[in-house]
Amino acid sequence: MISLDDYLSPMTFQSPAKLGESGWLGHIPFAFWLVERAAPRVLVELGTHTGVSYLAFCQGVQACRLDTRCHAVDTWQGDVHAGFYGDDIYNALVELHRPYAGFSRLLRGTFDQALDGFADGSIDLLHIDGRHDYDSVKHDFETWLPKLSARGVVLFHDTHVQERGFGVHRLWAELTEHYPEAFAFDHSNGLGVLGVGSALPEPVRRFFAIGREPEGAKRIADTYGSLGGSLERRVAAETELQRLRSSSSWRLTRPLRGLADSLRRS
Repeated sequence: MISLDDYLSPMTFQSPAKLGESGWLGHIPFAFWLVERAAPRVLVELGTHTGVSYLAFCQGVQACRLDTRCHAVDTWQGDVHAGFYGDDIYNALVELHRPYAGFSRLLRGTFDQALDGFADGSIDLLHIDGRHDYDSVKHDFETWLPKLSARGVVLFHDTHVQERGFGVHRLWAELTEHYPEAFAFDHSNGLGVLGVGSALPEPVRRFFAIGREPEGAKRIADTYGSLGGSLERRVAAETELQRLRSSSSWRLTRPLRGLADSLRRS
């Protein structure tokens, strides 16, 4: 019997501290659930950009009072898919990251350069979101796989994108042939959840078991698609409101709206 408690928790409904336009927005509710239920001892993100996903992980760790060490690895220079940018992205993230500095660190460099900083078998949760061509994401997975613990779970973003040279979907199809513990969300460009460890936390093992059943997979996908869609619509509305507020038409019509409000009250 499927229970809501198997794939939802109060943490799932937390309001994210960091919101902004990002292809990862729709996966924040699941990130909160996964951090709470997997309780990783070491969490590593490869490819952080503005920090929407990473700050959600950190927020979950802090809210759940977990003894988790978090690490974000990125050059903060961009790439062909994310675009290239200057230090403003990194500097803004440093400020947003300050509340989590007690258990988290930002590692500026390439993924390969960061490898030696982690012992084999030490990472419980790995999020791969760097270069998205097939060869790059395969390299990232294979080089970091020895670092995964017996509780290891790997997340792959953009599993549902099949354009602009993205190859995560190809690697995901290959991996699911070898790893039975797997689930993929289609919303927000897709997120693959892969259990690579031999001793997964019980809530995570149960999540995969439910996801193997058609009814369970649909319930999980529909629930998180809806929760993620709500966040995306919220950000889209706030972005549009900011655009309108900065437009000349907004400034011109404000006095007229004020006059109309006065007349209605008189």
